[in-house]
Amino acid sequence: MKERTVWGIHMGVEVGSAPIDEGFVAIGWADMGDIRQLPPDRDTIKAKLSETFPNAKPGAIPGWAGILYRFVHELKAGDHLIYPSKADRMINIGVATDTRTHREEARYPNQLSVQWRGHVPRDHFSQAALNECGSALTFFRIKNHANEFLSAINIQQQPSAVEDDSAEDDDTVVTEASNKALEVTADFIIKRLKSNMDGYEFEHFVAHLLECMEYHTRVTQASGDGGVDVIAHRDELGFEPPIIKVQCKQVTDKIGDPVINQLLGTLGEGEFGLVVSLGSYTTQAKATERNKPKLRLIDGEQLVNLVLENYNELAPKYRAMIPLKQIYVTDL
Repeated sequence: MKERTVWGIHMGVEVGSAPIDEGFVAIGWADMGDIRQLPPDRDTIKAKLSETFPNAKPGAIPGWAGILYRFVHELKAGDHLIYPSKADRMINIGVATDTRTHREEARYPNQLSVQWRGHVPRDHFSQAALNECGSALTFFRIKNHANEFLSAINIQQQPSAVEDDSAEDDDTVVTEASNKALEVTADFIIKRLKSNMDGYEFEHFVAHLLECMEYHTRVTQASGDGGVDVIAHRDELGFEPPIIKVQCKQVTDKIGDPVINQLLGTLGEGEFGLVVSLGSYTTQAKATERNKPKLRLIDGEQLVNLVLENYNELAPKYRAMIPLKQIYVTDL
């Protein structure tokens, strides 16, 4: 059984779907220029970092040097890459090629081409695996749960002990703890909404959440609803526009235009369409939203934010199903 090196990488939400559509992963470090020219010597890389970032905390330099060294000199063609994309809450799994490029105009200029093998919703994985790929480091070795990620694309390997000499300064450690707390909470809420109720109960939950936001709602019949699961309105009787027709999708994968168009086909004068999902939306669906002023798409991350904002107003049965308590985390 062949042992495979598995890396995790983070890119900001601003990259959108480009890494998936164009087949690459990337790190920034624009001020460092073309990092392909960095020599395989950590001390030289540290010196270059200190020169480029004279105001950086000394403790940060070794960690940054480790990231650059691993990305340029340790990451090899055939290694596997785990990229948790924030825009759609998917875990993307691919294989690195030997093609590295430097695109000076790009937000993340230092790029490596990838052949993507799978795009898996986060709820497919254990929370421990999600915690590991939620590292605050930009680029890091997946050590403890590599097999769990690879098994999602039907690859098995024997686990191996790997030493990691990454150095993290105090701010990085604290930020990582805060980010993990937020990610764990979001994963917990979405998993509870997916596994602790059926589709019709999820529609009632969405209706109740809208009521917490001061809408009046009614849930349609379980069948023959023409794609409309909930109807929401501001006035008590529901005669005055705007009327909001809501479609609820209790799924964690991507939703495309067919679902969106079904809802749009039900809208009349003074009516608006809202799709609420635990997952995300395709590029085409997002483009449809931009071009349709009467359409609004709420994905899993936005739904979590609405739950948190209105948590104290939720009915006791929903707070019991999603037990949370308020804590304070650092805002670095």
